Amino acid sequence: MSETVGVIWFRRDLRLADNPALAEAADRHDRLVPVFVHDPALIGPSGANRVAFLHACLDALGADPDVDGHLVERHGDPAEVVAALAAEVGAEDVYAAEDFGPYGRRRDHAVRSRLEADGRTLHLVGTPYAVAPGTLHTKSGTPFQVFTPFSKAWRAHGWPDPIPVPAGLRWADGVSSHARPATPSPTAAHGLPPAGEAAAHDVADRFLAHHVAHYRDRRDRPDVDGTSRLSPHLKLGTIHPRQLLHRLSDAPGAATFASELCWREFYADVLSNRPESARRNYAATMDGLEWDEGPTADERFDAWRQGRTGYPIVDAGMRQLLAEGWMHNRVRMIVASFLVKDLHIDWRRGAAWFMEHLVDGDLASNSHGWQWTAGTGTDAAPFFRVFNPTAQGQRFDPDGDYVRRYVPELRDVAGPAVHTPHDLPPGDLFSASPAADYPAPIVDHRAEREEALARYGRR
Repeated sequence: MSETVGVIWFRRDLRLADNPALAEAADRHDRLVPVFVHDPALIGPSGANRVAFLHACLDALGADPDVDGHLVERHGDPAEVVAALAAEVGAEDVYAAEDFGPYGRRRDHAVRSRLEADGRTLHLVGTPYAVAPGTLHTKSGTPFQVFTPFSKAWRAHGWPDPIPVPAGLRWADGVSSHARPATPSPTAAHGLPPAGEAAAHDVADRFLAHHVAHYRDRRDRPDVDGTSRLSPHLKLGTIHPRQLLHRLSDAPGAATFASELCWREFYADVLSNRPESARRNYAATMDGLEWDEGPTADERFDAWRQGRTGYPIVDAGMRQLLAEGWMHNRVRMIVASFLVKDLHIDWRRGAAWFMEHLVDGDLASNSHGWQWTAGTGTDAAPFFRVFNPTAQGQRFDPDGDYVRRYVPELRDVAGPAVHTPHDLPPGDLFSASPAADYPAPIVDHRAEREEALARYGRR
């Protein structure tokens, strides 16, 4: 009896452990062909940092001793590429984790249709989430729109334990790769995080051993090393959230970290149920909100994205993004609030800038995180939350260490004084700049806060 061959199509699950699609494929076939398809529809919108990190993760997967160089990389429309590969190796079955994004669902429908036309089958097994989007519903059977009840249902539902790497993986020999698209030069000046499954577990081990106990108290402090730094690995699936949740206790820090993982799953669920909300206001009542456009708005947007607004905590965050392709989550909220409510610029412009630079850029989390801050998303009482950048800096970077790390013009300003000049009346703002080469604030926060609330009233 001849050996059967199956294709395992890697996407956002670049790991071997706790990979249900791989486990099922290995259980049902004698040999497997592991493939990653470089999809032009996804490469185009991805920033250089994310593509470069993807390529590094693929290198790590291909070099894993259990893969032993057998990873096949091909380029093109997945419907054409996957079907052609399956025919080439004589595989009747293709396995992949289910994708719940708007494009991913369309792509998988096209791939399934093409395979079925050839008498082959696409099996979608497992997901990138502990609880698959679309699983949880309110008592009335509708999707959740508010995080807290979703999180309670999410915890009550639970998830299975992680599964190990399938024993005795056997790969088909002699299957060639296409030339990989050129790896772009990352825009992150300080480089990208270590890539691959082993690196992801190293990061997780360090966080769980040294930081998770203090996570509840330190996660909002950008001046200290208090976050997990696992978001790039969760984005590409070099680690699965189940593998993290399985290791968490009920202690306060661990429970808070689990809640942050739940936010990621909540936003994926929201996007799955409302795919148009990736680029449209989730709350249609906010569609009439007035946004600034034109030369002045463009100049202010440029100052924001370059970290030259004159508000130190905002500028530090935007420069961290340029330096690392990553930004502390508390600071993401501060800079987003500043763009939307101080500069009155459409949240979609900010979301696009983030996606261009973030190595962990995730459509659901990014779009809905921006809408949470902008007041156009799932929050029940959203728009009145206007972050004061000076007060936020003083509260969460109390000694000014974060600002001085990323804004060299302010490194000689001692202690919390790095934040205080920007809380002065408008007439004093220019003369009170703490460093001659650091810009004065481009707007007066107090005046713009009132303007933002007025626009909300007129919408």
